[in-house]
Order: sequence, then C-alpha cells, then structure tokens
Amino acid sequence: MRANVQGPNAETGEYYISTIGSNLSKVSEYAGVDRSRTYTNNITEIHDYLGIEAARQAIINEMLLTLEGAGLDVDVRHLLMVADVMTSEGEVRAIGRHGVSGTKHSILARSAFEVTVTHLLRAGIIGERDELKGVTENIIVGQPVALGTGSVDLFYIPEDA
Repeated sequence: MRANVQGPNAETGEYYISTIGSNLSKVSEYAGVDRSRTYTNNITEIHDYLGIEAARQAIINEMLLTLEGAGLDVDVRHLLMVADVMTSEGEVRAIGRHGVSGTKHSILARSAFEVTVTHLLRAGIIGERDELKGVTENIIVGQPVALGTGSVDLFYIPEDA
C-alpha cells in the first residue's frame, strides 16, 4: 500500500492521507483514526467489514461520483435500483455475465447480455424452455411487453344501432 499526505482541504483546512490500496479493518485499529470519516472505494472490503447496507451505499456513492465526473446527470432513483439489484441477495454481485445478468432464469435474457452462442447451445442441449415473461425476451421475439399499456387487453364492442 502506498500512502501520501494530501491537503490542506480548501473547506476545512485539514490534511488527510490518501492511499493506493486499502485495509479498512487494519486502519480502523489505529488510535487517532476517525472511523466515521474513513473511506475506501473497495466495495468488497466495505461489505466484509461494514455489511451489505454499507456496500450498497458505497455503490451509489461511487456511481454518483463517476457520473458527475463525466458531466452526466442521472436520476438517483436509477442508481438506487442498480445498487438494490447488485445487493439484493445479501452479497455484492456484478452487473455482468458472472453476476446479475448471468443468473437470470430466461435463456434469451442471459444470451442477450454476453456470450450469446454459449447460452443458446447450453439451453438447447439440456432442452431448456423460455417462458417469455420478461422485457428482454419479449423484445427479442417481437411481442408486446406485459407492462404499462401492454398489460391490458381492450375490446371495442359496438352498440347496436
């Protein structure tokens, strides 16, 4: 781990230590370290030391910092939803073929993300069927999605003249 002293902070005048690499549990043992102001961007380490809710909040904070740094304005509710999906199983899961997207029940939803041929071949070999219940798989096959206006059937019954 490399560490260097940064500061003074423009608002508080305080100095702080910035590191490359972290060990949150070890740093927290040192006298003089304010644990309430100690931060790492290592989501796995936050989960291991502080729990899933702290990891969820760190995911949101890091996404906000990244998007703001790129000059993008995204409604925070979208970020909350992503963080909720990533932490809903009690552990931090990636949004990728080895995480959330790779565990979907739908063959088409899994294959839409990455390694399409692998997912389709594996499903074909074991005779897996897709119930077409999600958004992605319905879009792939050109069916209306059962959400919003696609969730109701309207029939016009003309009045007899």
